[in-house]
Amino acid sequence: GTFLNLSVRDHGRSDSLLLSWDEPEGGVMGYSLALSSLRPDKLLQNRSIGPNSTSFWFHGLTPGTYYKVEVTATLACMDITSQIVTGQTSPAPVHNLHLSSGGSPAVLQASWERASGQLDGYHLALHHSDSRTLVRNASVPPSATAFRFEGLLAGSEYALKVSTLSGGSQAGVSVHEWTAPSIPTQLRLTPGSSTSLFASWAGAEGAAWLHLTLHNLLTRTVAKTLSAKRGLTSYTFEHLHPGTQYWLGLSATAGPYTTMGPNATAWTYPLSPGNVTLSSVEEQSSLQAHWNSPAGERDFYLVTLREGEDGAATKNISVGGDSSHVTFHGLSPGKRYSVQVTAVAGPYRASEYSTAAWTKPLPPSSVRLCNQGSSSSLLAQWEEAMGEAYMLALNAMELPVKTSSLLRGVTNFTYEGLRPGTLYSFEISTVAGPYISEPQRITNWTYPLPPEQLTLSNQGLSTSLQASWKAASAGGTGYTGTLWETKSQRCIRNVTTGSSLTNVTFEDLVPGRQYTLEIVATAGPYKSPMQSATDWTYPVAVPRVTLTSIRHPLGLTAFWDKAAGDVDQFHLQLYSKNIPAQRNITVGPKTQNFTFLGLVSGIQYFLKVTVLAGPYRSSSHFATEWTYPLSLANVSIQPGRKPQELHVSWVESGGGREHLVQLSAAESLSIIRNVSVPHGVNHIDLKGLVPGSRYRVEIFSQAGPHRSSSQTVIGYTAPLPPLSLSAIPVSTSCALAVRWETPPGQRDGYVLSVHEEGASSSAKNLDVGKDSTNITLAQLAPGTCYLVEIWAVAGLYRSLPKNVTGCTVPAAPTKLSITNSGSSSELHARWDKPPGRRDHYRVNIYSLTSQSRERVRTLRPDAQNVTWTHLEAGSRFAVQVTAVKGSFEASSENVTQWTYPLAPSNLTLSSPSASTLWVSWAAVERGAEGYVVDLYDAASHGRVGHVVLKRHTRSHTFSNLSPGTHYSVAVRATAGPYHAATLNFTHCTREYEAARC
Repeated sequence: GTFLNLSVRDHGRSDSLLLSWDEPEGGVMGYSLALSSLRPDKLLQNRSIGPNSTSFWFHGLTPGTYYKVEVTATLACMDITSQIVTGQTSPAPVHNLHLSSGGSPAVLQASWERASGQLDGYHLALHHSDSRTLVRNASVPPSATAFRFEGLLAGSEYALKVSTLSGGSQAGVSVHEWTAPSIPTQLRLTPGSSTSLFASWAGAEGAAWLHLTLHNLLTRTVAKTLSAKRGLTSYTFEHLHPGTQYWLGLSATAGPYTTMGPNATAWTYPLSPGNVTLSSVEEQSSLQAHWNSPAGERDFYLVTLREGEDGAATKNISVGGDSSHVTFHGLSPGKRYSVQVTAVAGPYRASEYSTAAWTKPLPPSSVRLCNQGSSSSLLAQWEEAMGEAYMLALNAMELPVKTSSLLRGVTNFTYEGLRPGTLYSFEISTVAGPYISEPQRITNWTYPLPPEQLTLSNQGLSTSLQASWKAASAGGTGYTGTLWETKSQRCIRNVTTGSSLTNVTFEDLVPGRQYTLEIVATAGPYKSPMQSATDWTYPVAVPRVTLTSIRHPLGLTAFWDKAAGDVDQFHLQLYSKNIPAQRNITVGPKTQNFTFLGLVSGIQYFLKVTVLAGPYRSSSHFATEWTYPLSLANVSIQPGRKPQELHVSWVESGGGREHLVQLSAAESLSIIRNVSVPHGVNHIDLKGLVPGSRYRVEIFSQAGPHRSSSQTVIGYTAPLPPLSLSAIPVSTSCALAVRWETPPGQRDGYVLSVHEEGASSSAKNLDVGKDSTNITLAQLAPGTCYLVEIWAVAGLYRSLPKNVTGCTVPAAPTKLSITNSGSSSELHARWDKPPGRRDHYRVNIYSLTSQSRERVRTLRPDAQNVTWTHLEAGSRFAVQVTAVKGSFEASSENVTQWTYPLAPSNLTLSSPSASTLWVSWAAVERGAEGYVVDLYDAASHGRVGHVVLKRHTRSHTFSNLSPGTHYSVAVRATAGPYHAATLNFTHCTREYEAARC
């Protein structure tokens, strides 16, 4: 058919579609138009139009809806042609679009009514009006009728466009709105000077405009206004009044919104007062402050009175801002003051200070003048008075005045070098600035000097004492003294004298009693340091003394009558003309008898009793008496000069006439002999007895009519010594076999003593039974001679000794070692010293590698090392050390060692071919056990060849070497673990072309 070129458009209309088509060729009779919905496929409108039309509007359609349109043309030839197209109406925009901040600085709430017709959804675009930037882009479903934009800038204008989406079409609506401005924070108003205030705040970016209003709170008028665009954060208000309080208000504006911000209050700094002075007034302890008021305002003046050098505040007075003076009353006398006048405006102050002024001082109080017990100084003391300093004056009759000046803070002053016992007058005044107070006066005495050379003496009398002294050298009005009984502290006499009297006598005192005199010099109310003297009246002797002998215990008892007066002690002196020693005893004053014990028996004693009182004494007449005789003491029995004799001795105690010695057998108690010995003899020898036997002795003593018996004493005759003593070594067991024969007589046993030859230690003793005739001494030191002694023992006594010397076999040396200190001809042998002794060492050394003869050396017994010299180099030697004692020997094990080899000489290198190197050398003497040849790469220092050769070898060839290469060669002679090397020699192998290296 004929194509109509049918098209459909909405031309931006949401409820209509415009159809247009081309008229067909050949003419047309008319058109039939059908409009149907797509889903469901339903005919909605049907129209017929004349042939002259080529377009048609369908109205009353639903916005945003797809439609199917069919146009059928009736051609002139009665034929028909049709064409179907689809089209969509434009979506309808939303209704009642509204954008509101709701008073929020960061949120905008969009709302709308749903668009009519069909739609796919909505598209929202939010732009910032000033920057024209897209802030948010959002798509929401068709059911949405609101949207919340958050996180926006405060105080900013935004434009919102809401587009209805349907297919590829959209219909949009726009609206403008402001976010509410944010309130600036941290508003501060601080003074910059006395005529300016500095305002600052934060958070100003949240408002389009800021409005500031400054009010003068004193006049209640607006002082300054300011409007500023977004971003301003501070401002300085100039040309304000000093010391005035201002109030600053701040508001933020954005579009239709205005938000009142914070406010702040501040003062401008006040100006300080001028020409501040402080001066005295007629009234006592008062000062007046004056000043000139500065320009501007202030709340009040704070007037601070400061005291002293440190300016400590002592008074604060507040006065009106129009005042120009203030008076301070009741101030401290003699003090330095200054005043500070401060203009106060709100929290701010401006101060000015005056120069210092003084109040009139008062004199110091509580003035004292103390001598503190001194005879040459006075201490002046006072309580501190306010002021700068003190003026002092000290005077006495007929003496020059002493003046002084002291700074404040001192409250005492000591005057030295004054006259003892003198009345002084002291004056003190306070100085404060130009003022001096009335003086304070006080008097006092210096202490007098004590009397000198005070003595108290009895002058040999038992009932009186005389005191004397030397007068003091200066001052004083007299002396006062008291006599006391020293022990009881009872006052006996008081005495007062003028300054010219220097002695006094005290009568009717008790004999032998100690008295103390205390005396002082006086001056005014004061007394000198006390002087004291002590003495005793002379004691009286006891009238009667008796002496009585007692037997058990042996002694003498003395009795005496009580002496008149006081007694400190009784001294008893007992002596005898028969002995030089005497007994001196001191007893207490209440004792009237005493017993002397431990005296010599049988002799006459004399006694004298002396009364002691202090350093004085009086003695009685002598009394005499005899002691009883005592039995003999220290009776002893010892063997006599011969084994058949006993020597009996004793010690006589006191006197006596004769002694009877009685001898009996110890076992049978039968009396063998009685011998009488005169007094004065203290020993006797009893002969004809059996050697080594036990006897009993008792001695009877007599002195006048009295007899006494000694204790019974038991003793022995000396035993006879053993016979035929010998000491023989027992093979190698470090022991000696000792033998002897039994002597005649009796004995309790034998004592054997073994002492090492030359040792400082004591001998070792062994007890052996009385029937034994031999003993083996074991665990002796090797190679040592011992002195063996033997005694027969009877009781505590021994016979004459028999002795013999025997020697043990020596011990072999141990831990023998041989060391080589690097020598080719020396070896050093060492060994541990074996136990025991020896006469000497024999050291043998012989070569194991040659047929040289053995060498032998003899060394002292304390030697522990030996050095062998002139040995063959590079040889192995064996050493043995033998200990020798007499005819006995003990040898160590054989130990071997090498001497160092000698280094090869005449080292020669050559390269017979490009890959070989020939080494030769010469041996020194016998030289070595063998040789080691090492080959090194001269460049890398790495070893490339190593060979061990026998002792007779003198050359070696290294093969498979690199041509034209430098090599280093070292040849070492070896002997056992030791070696000696030549210096490294370097040589080059041949090049293939035979070029030189």
